[in-house]
Amino acid sequence: MIPVAKPWLGEEEAAAAREAILSGWVTQGPRVAEFEGAFAAWCGARHACAVSSCTTGLHMALKAVGVAHGDVVVTVSHSFIATANAVRHCGAEPAFVDVDPVTFNMDPDALERFLDEDCAHYGGAVYHAFSERGGLPAESPLALLPPEQTGRVAAIMPVHQLGMPCDMARILDIAARYGLPVVEDAACAAGSELSCDGGKTFAPVGRPHGAAACFSFHPRKILTTGDGGMITTADAGSDSAYRLYRQHGMSVSDAVRHSARKVTIEEYVLTGYNYRMTDVQAAMGIVQLGKLKAMVAERRRIMARYADGLSGLPWLTLPQDPPWGRWNAMSYPVRLAPGAPEGQHALMQRLLDAGIATRPGVMNAHTEAPYRTALALPQSEAARAHVVLLPIFNTMTDEQVDAVVREVRRGH
Repeated sequence: MIPVAKPWLGEEEAAAAREAILSGWVTQGPRVAEFEGAFAAWCGARHACAVSSCTTGLHMALKAVGVAHGDVVVTVSHSFIATANAVRHCGAEPAFVDVDPVTFNMDPDALERFLDEDCAHYGGAVYHAFSERGGLPAESPLALLPPEQTGRVAAIMPVHQLGMPCDMARILDIAARYGLPVVEDAACAAGSELSCDGGKTFAPVGRPHGAAACFSFHPRKILTTGDGGMITTADAGSDSAYRLYRQHGMSVSDAVRHSARKVTIEEYVLTGYNYRMTDVQAAMGIVQLGKLKAMVAERRRIMARYADGLSGLPWLTLPQDPPWGRWNAMSYPVRLAPGAPEGQHALMQRLLDAGIATRPGVMNAHTEAPYRTALALPQSEAARAHVVLLPIFNTMTDEQVDAVVREVRRGH
């Protein structure tokens, strides 16, 4: 069986984890701090804070920019449900806009239309009433509040879907016009690069370009620590807030307390969470980060081999870099055109019968029970229905790539 994805882990990661375990310090400690420093240096970020997952990172980043109970965050439905859930964790509600059909990312035109046409503007703020776009889901925290206490648009959260960089130049310009902070869901985007100056210069996703960028280190991602995440920011105050939130609001970290020469008793200055990364995870992450450049280069080589093998099929659209981005090729999404010889499910089943695992296009939160309303997002729904994710992973051989190509092309 050719899997759709597979983490690249080996003896180096195992040795690093073993060393951390035998050190006696296995929770958040010196290796977490080392990983944070190395990741910040990789991205060119001023600050990086390790957390237990990208979801917890998004929750804290949204809180740090002021998202509160009753607020609204503009984002996309076309993402893993954790994106929407992070908004709900703040007592807020996601307002979904559609995606661009080529990149599967937030469509800046759809964002602008939403803010212009579906929102009211007064008192220096932006407000949205869900009654005008399908109503509120029954589970929404806003459904329990009086309408006059809800609806303030507090942030914009684009998603670098499948690692493909968003058109951040346009999104940031729109956000600035409305005075809204931007939190980047960069769960899949470690190693991707984007340009905000028309392709003249490129910088890693995570510099960050908005107020914060949040990464995932789940095994499905290129860089993995088993699970875990990272928040990058240029703002020292936000970074300090993340560090309080992630450790129960404790005023003194474990490392400081254990290295103190005088008795040090911590205080708990706010209601926090247990969102910490362990030193065992961080030890793996340090090794993985050292491989990231090579991993991205190899995935882009596999992507090019796929492109050579699958080009020329009029019913299949292949992914490619947008003008503003250099993609890390975390996944390989191909889109079936109208009139394709077989549909998404039939193609996936045929490949599975041949020993090749695939996945459908990215899910849509607005079609799942917790977020379901009458809202229609045509491009998001079409992407889910007509995209197939083909296998791509760092140890994938040329023979395996060619086997996938042959099976996709077979009979067509």
